[in-house]
Amino acid sequence: MTYKVLIVDDAEINLVLFEALLKRMGNCESASFSNAVAGLVSAQTEDYDLVIVDYMMPELNGVDFITQFRQTPGREDMPVLMITANDQKQVRYRALDAGATDFLTKPVDKIEFMARVKNMLQLGASRKVLADRAAWLAEEVRKATYQIKERERETVIRLSKAAEYRDPETGSHIVRMAHYSELIARGLGMPREECELLLEAAPMHDIGKVGITDSILLKPGRLTPEEFEAMKLHSVYGYDILKGSSSRVLQTGAAIALGHHEKFDGSGYPGGLKGEAIPIFSRIAAVADVFDALTSERPYKKAWSLERASEHIKASAGSHLDPQCVTTFFSQWESVCQIRQRFQDDEDAITIL
Repeated sequence: MTYKVLIVDDAEINLVLFEALLKRMGNCESASFSNAVAGLVSAQTEDYDLVIVDYMMPELNGVDFITQFRQTPGREDMPVLMITANDQKQVRYRALDAGATDFLTKPVDKIEFMARVKNMLQLGASRKVLADRAAWLAEEVRKATYQIKERERETVIRLSKAAEYRDPETGSHIVRMAHYSELIARGLGMPREECELLLEAAPMHDIGKVGITDSILLKPGRLTPEEFEAMKLHSVYGYDILKGSSSRVLQTGAAIALGHHEKFDGSGYPGGLKGEAIPIFSRIAAVADVFDALTSERPYKKAWSLERASEHIKASAGSHLDPQCVTTFFSQWESVCQIRQRFQDDEDAITIL
């Protein structure tokens, strides 16, 4: 391995001596500056393994040199060897505070110079190895975390599709409503992490329909009061399926499943929650779910036009739906139409989410 060493000293004789000693070591390349300011610029912009700097220099003394050098990003741990006189103990104390790594005293002993330089170069190399190792480990953790999150996302969609096989809704419905939900969350100014969490969890809002009998779930006509009471249990079933998970996505999905049929005026189910007592994710998902349900064709109904569905959503603000979520939804109407056009019913839900 070849090391790069920077030498900054206003005395030409010292530069020649240090260069010769480094050359004798056999594994060092040196760059020399008699001007401290020019040397500092080189130290701040070039990647060296060691900096050797004299204390007594015009324009910029060694302590000030080290102070400015250590303030440069990425130069906090680079070894610095400072040259001082025997009687400059106070200077050495100040240099230590500024960030000097080690000292040599004048007149410089050749054997001591090469020994200290060798030790500091090896110390710097060890630090670099540790830093590289830490960076490698961080990257491996990032990759592993990404793979785990990707598997979790796929699990969520496959869970959501399990309900789809028994429900006349399509896989693209869960994707569209998830993207509508994220759109509303972003419009409300929620943090990016929360928006992404909602996008991943919203598809599970109707997972509890797997517990509803086909005679009710697939009935083409209006449900009887008794059948509707049984149908309402799907929100509780969904919560029971997903609750207790260590996954934040599944925990969020459980809360959305439980609360997305609550109504802003308190007339919803299963808890009869009212206003802001309804969790915000559930209030958002309710707007997204109702809009896509209205504008999608089902065996028991035709798709509503965008105009009719929009009028209904706006009329439901304050009673069924959160007015702020409704306003935010329609304030991004162009994006709503793009989502509706992008995710068609004949596409695979796992791929498009």
